[in-house]
Amino acid sequence: MRKLLPAHFFALAGLSVASVVRTLAAGAESAGNLAGAENAFQRDVIPFVSKNCFSCHGSGKSKGDVVLEKFKDAQSMQKDPDVWDMVVEKLAHREMPPEDEPQPSQVEVDNVIAAIHGVRTTLAANTPPNAGRVTLRRLNKTEFNNTVRDLIGVDFKPAEDFPADDVGYGFDNIGDVLSVSPLLLEKYLAATESILEQAIIVAQPPKPTRATVAAERLPAALTEGEIGGLASFEEGDYLVRLSLGSNQSARGSLRAMLRVDGKDVKEFTVKPSAQPTKFEVKMAMKPKTQRLTVAFLNPMRPAAGAKEQAPALQVQSLEVEGPFNVPPLKYPEVHTRLMAHKAGLAPREAAREIVARFAAKAYRRPLRAGEVEKCLAFYDAAEKRGEQFEQGVRAALYRVLMSPDFLFRVERDPTGVKAGESYTINEYELASRLSYFLWNSMPDDALLALAAKGQLRGNLAGQVRRMIKDPKSSSFLQNFCEQWLTLRKLDLISPDPGMFPAFDRRLQQAMLQESDLFFEAVAREDRSVLELLNANFTFVNEPLAKLYGIEGVTGDKFIRVKAPPHRGGVLTMASVLALNSNATRTSPVKRGKFIMEEILNTPPPPPPANVPPLEEGKQLKGTMRQVLEQHRANPVCASCHSKMDPLGFAFENFDPIGAWREKDGASPIDASGVLPDGKKFEGADGLKAVLDTKRDLFVRNVVNKMLTYSIGRGLEFYDRPTVEQIVTALSKNDYRFSSLVAEIVNSDPFQKRTATGENL
Repeated sequence: MRKLLPAHFFALAGLSVASVVRTLAAGAESAGNLAGAENAFQRDVIPFVSKNCFSCHGSGKSKGDVVLEKFKDAQSMQKDPDVWDMVVEKLAHREMPPEDEPQPSQVEVDNVIAAIHGVRTTLAANTPPNAGRVTLRRLNKTEFNNTVRDLIGVDFKPAEDFPADDVGYGFDNIGDVLSVSPLLLEKYLAATESILEQAIIVAQPPKPTRATVAAERLPAALTEGEIGGLASFEEGDYLVRLSLGSNQSARGSLRAMLRVDGKDVKEFTVKPSAQPTKFEVKMAMKPKTQRLTVAFLNPMRPAAGAKEQAPALQVQSLEVEGPFNVPPLKYPEVHTRLMAHKAGLAPREAAREIVARFAAKAYRRPLRAGEVEKCLAFYDAAEKRGEQFEQGVRAALYRVLMSPDFLFRVERDPTGVKAGESYTINEYELASRLSYFLWNSMPDDALLALAAKGQLRGNLAGQVRRMIKDPKSSSFLQNFCEQWLTLRKLDLISPDPGMFPAFDRRLQQAMLQESDLFFEAVAREDRSVLELLNANFTFVNEPLAKLYGIEGVTGDKFIRVKAPPHRGGVLTMASVLALNSNATRTSPVKRGKFIMEEILNTPPPPPPANVPPLEEGKQLKGTMRQVLEQHRANPVCASCHSKMDPLGFAFENFDPIGAWREKDGASPIDASGVLPDGKKFEGADGLKAVLDTKRDLFVRNVVNKMLTYSIGRGLEFYDRPTVEQIVTALSKNDYRFSSLVAEIVNSDPFQKRTATGENL
């Protein structure tokens, strides 16, 4: 992902804000003046890079595929902003020029960094506004499930069987990567059919039928016991017909009992006769498969030595006919709501009313001419096939749910807007951006009603507060937290069970839930986003409390507790610590890299080729610090590890699953470190104190991440002023979570769009 403004490099390099402000005046010269920016570029930037950089990145050389000689004027800087991000980063860290080359003074470095920043700021100020443009966005799995839930009113979760969504810029709601594969289309078709079959019931009154009960053996002669079989019933009245007789040796009448699932229903008297007697019983039944049996109640045995046979109950047949008097079908609430229409309408007009209401909500905007008729064509086809009214409506709603206007978040450029111009999106589109940001779902009736009146923009603050308080915001808060902190990978970790027997599925799930509950608390209680790094509370259940050494917590229910010593914030949560460890040992490299990438947005470069991992370096022995010091003896490794390792060492007191420890094997743990700017710290508490002095790095990263998540695209160079404006606004509002969301929602990238001159 592209980085944002190089201001965070100033902090990493130890440059004070005051010194930056002083040098900006010299670097930018006439703020907002393109001629002044060009003068600054030619006077301050070109001479510096010619003297200090061209030996590797000019004069025909392109080390690292970077050529600075090609930048001839200030305007050319905008064509490749990533290169100048890299230049500022390397200079700020004093990584370039290389150590074996002549070194510029710190004043020269400060001045050129300020000049680059000033030129780029001036260029941005004089560039036509560009709100960016999000690729046509398919609903991802979470959004599809939530949208179906809110549209239909039943939590079906139809997307559970869909293939996994691709990820871009760290999130699974990025338009550029949300493609539609043949497999996904097949799953859409099946899911849509299932949704409508469950939501709309097709009334088909059962016709009375006559069937023989599937008995084990009939006819049969019972001398004792009972005989029968299973029968399936729908609700209604039934006639049960029996044909019973007795053998000629019976000395009197026989008694028989009809039973349903072992319960007596009707007793019959069967007299000796050459022909069986017909019996009939009327029963009211509920929908169920039950066992019907005929029992012989008075079996008799002949006296010892007697010649006559034992009496036998002859069961010739057992039949069921029905149902009769079937009660009216009781439709579920979802069916009644979806199929509601004005009384007295002709079937097709009733279908039109149902489809129009459903489609307007599904498309999240007013319908255009002809859209309902396209859907009713499916109703007409079903009617021609002789299908029932409900089946025709199902077919029309199927067409709605398979429309791109439902499956995708479609935004169309208004007529008259030229390509390259930025314009304000309409209020229905704003309602969708807002709801899919804060709910991962479609707009509700309140948002759509405000959009219809053109009053949503004027009521954004109140709507944002309402939406954050709504339980549906849990989807946004959990998804953002888990994807930003890469916690979805927690399912993949497998600490060595012999070394860490406390780790099991229950503890693994508790780790994730602690992070989710904590992030939700910060958001719903409108706390400072800085508390994400250093809060004084957390949430634990029994397994997690044992890991943290907290007594008195039992069961799986989570409770809010004071953060135990050395903990507080996401960096010291077991989820993050375990995720960035190896199976048998901690990994300061992974933990340091995590902080650089996900907390400070200053990712290290990829490792050089042919550098063996630690597992291959069998000669490396001792504590993790000693092992990594030997690894860094290789100059190729040292350039990256000197940045990552100190950050990771701060958490060496936490073992691979996040439990506190005082020793690494038999050796006391050294959790001290030194940052590139020379600041020293001791342990996680010390590092968090240092990070608090560099809070703008973290806040800028949170803004970067959440803005990316909210608009569904990666940030570009033209988004930099927006990010800086949001960071400034947050600093004036105690970094409150509500301020973060409000500033994003009111920003140009969220409320505007750049036209391309083409439309769907």
